[in-house]
Amino acid sequence: MTETTTQTRYRVEGMDCASCARKIDTAVRRMPGVIEVSVSATAGTMIVHHDADSDLAAIEKQITGLGYGVAPLSGNATASEKAACCGDEHNHVHANDRSSAAPSSPLGHDHAPSSGPWWRSKKGLLTIACGCALVVAYGIGKLAPPVATYAFIAAMLVGLLPIAQRAFTAARAGTPFSIETLMTVAAVGAVFINAAEEAAAVVFLFLVGELLEGVAAGKARASIQSLTKLVPKTALLEREGQTREVPAQSLAIGDIILVRPGDRIPADGVIVSGESAIDEAPVTGESIGVRKGVGEKVFAGTINGDAALRVRVTASAADNTIARVVKLVEEAQESKAPTERFIDHFSRYYTPCVVAVAALVALVPPLLFSGAWDTWVYKGLAILLIGCPCALVISTPAAIAASLSAGARRGLLLKGGAVLENLGKITAVAFDKTGTLTDGKPKVTDVIGFGFSEADVLKFAAALEVGSSHPLASAILAKAAAENIVPPHTTDAAALGGKGVAATVEGKAVFLGSLQAAADRAQLSADQKARVTAMHDEGKTVSLLIVDGAPAGALAMRDEPRPDAHAGLKALTDAGVKTLMLTGDNRRTAAAIGQKLGIEVRAELLPEDKQRLVRELQGQGFKVAKVGDGINDAPALAMADVGIAMGGGTDVALETADAAALHGRIGDVAEMIALSKRTMANIHQNITIALGLKAVFLVTTVVGLTGLWPAILADTGATVLVTVNALRLLYSGQKH
Repeated sequence: MTETTTQTRYRVEGMDCASCARKIDTAVRRMPGVIEVSVSATAGTMIVHHDADSDLAAIEKQITGLGYGVAPLSGNATASEKAACCGDEHNHVHANDRSSAAPSSPLGHDHAPSSGPWWRSKKGLLTIACGCALVVAYGIGKLAPPVATYAFIAAMLVGLLPIAQRAFTAARAGTPFSIETLMTVAAVGAVFINAAEEAAAVVFLFLVGELLEGVAAGKARASIQSLTKLVPKTALLEREGQTREVPAQSLAIGDIILVRPGDRIPADGVIVSGESAIDEAPVTGESIGVRKGVGEKVFAGTINGDAALRVRVTASAADNTIARVVKLVEEAQESKAPTERFIDHFSRYYTPCVVAVAALVALVPPLLFSGAWDTWVYKGLAILLIGCPCALVISTPAAIAASLSAGARRGLLLKGGAVLENLGKITAVAFDKTGTLTDGKPKVTDVIGFGFSEADVLKFAAALEVGSSHPLASAILAKAAAENIVPPHTTDAAALGGKGVAATVEGKAVFLGSLQAAADRAQLSADQKARVTAMHDEGKTVSLLIVDGAPAGALAMRDEPRPDAHAGLKALTDAGVKTLMLTGDNRRTAAAIGQKLGIEVRAELLPEDKQRLVRELQGQGFKVAKVGDGINDAPALAMADVGIAMGGGTDVALETADAAALHGRIGDVAEMIALSKRTMANIHQNITIALGLKAVFLVTTVVGLTGLWPAILADTGATVLVTVNALRLLYSGQKH
């Protein structure tokens, strides 16, 4: 790309399928000065790389000639200025940006969801006008039969003229076999064989089908775009001791905002003061509120519960969790699955073949076998309508768009149709341990008293750990808090490097440390040593409490499995998927966790070892998914057929792997696989509907049982059935 190349972004109104996007791509690519075109039917946008002196007005006219509304979007710049941010070319457009777009073309190709009811859209008004004209023509035909034919021709032209104009523009722009072309030829041909009434009805039914298709297809787009409405429009900004309301989009990284109880959080950030229960269901689907305090992350769109929070903003409005989810899903929808690529390629040859078959049916019998021209031309026109590829073309992308949107709303991010398709083929899942199968931080699992009560053991241990940030200290303090134990004050506290901590508590000399350090300070009985050894063998870290030179008790800690880990793994094994744990942790700890979860374990692995084991599984014929944190598991994630990152919306979780489970539940992996299988079943149903109806009506048309009306109903009906069937995926399998 040269220094003078410019990038211009447009919002295009009226796209609802890959066929629309391809038609626009073909037309714009042929324009003088255009170097590259990227059209997103999902986001309703187009990016054009062109020479600096290109005629943008001509490009826009070409698009409006195809029947689409078009308007430039802000943020256009030269390629040299944009070089550092080419990856943002597909940035999402918020739903409220629609107001800046040009109105839909008067030609009526208005498939996209609009802000008003369907009957106020250009397409809706055209369909109503065509329907009224058809009713009037029918009345005239009853009152004055001699002019009925002319009345029906006039009614047909009300709807056909915009369709024909779009067909002509598409043909000139490089798409001669568009749906509009087939429709125009069929309708005009019907008039010439004295079937004007049927021609008018067919045009009306075509417009109805196109309108229904647009309304239905818009739901999938609206589903994901509705996420943007979760973020409030305003925020309470603190500056120089004053609080004032500002637009949420104006917040900058580092700003301090006040979030009142019950308010939605307007930006990603870190709590700097306050503690509250956060309802994260809008982002993660998790119905239970999460208690968060100082230093913990909060996400835009989530709801503050019972206390005011002061939050430091960590991401701009364009890069918060909701915005990144929307952007990733929109980009994912443009990443075609293998099945979708095949259907797309197949349809390019399918339509010309249908035209050829229709021509043969219309011409061969009259020319070679003395068939009646009217009869066979009628059949040829019907076949032309039956062959419209709309239902076939939309069968796969509609299902994939619905599934990606449904997954995103439940915290399951899948980066593209290929990932969605591959997930259903997974036969083995390899999990990381720390932070994936486990919570990633130790918890107190056992409190044992040697002559002291468990409460006293916990009280003395907590007293020694107050003020420490060590993970084991945090675990002891958390356990004490859960048991409503208030640690007493200490004096003469001292940390003994590598051994433990000592202090005077309630007049007693107290020490907490490792078994070896404790044995230097007190004599342990054989029974006490055996109990400590047994806990060590279970992969637990054990700290001994010594009070006034005598063993007082022991506390065992371990990074415990997530609450849902066992159920999530069982869901996978019940589905016939092999599960195993790949961890760098020591064998004893890994084996203890593995035994508790019932999962095969491979321990003490380096990152390259994990990658090697994934490769070995693939060599044994398994389709492997690797689940990890997206950092130290990077080689294995890259090697796996599908890499899945676990996390709460972090950059790594969203950007490293092929998929991400935002709320980090193990059960989400099984749900991803189930979603993939539901999607592929839906796609196969759609293809069967699309081709099956066409095959049935092709046969019935050739033998003379059906004509033009059933033909267009078959095409329109198949398109609507396929779209509605795909939209079932938006709501299927919901658990949260």
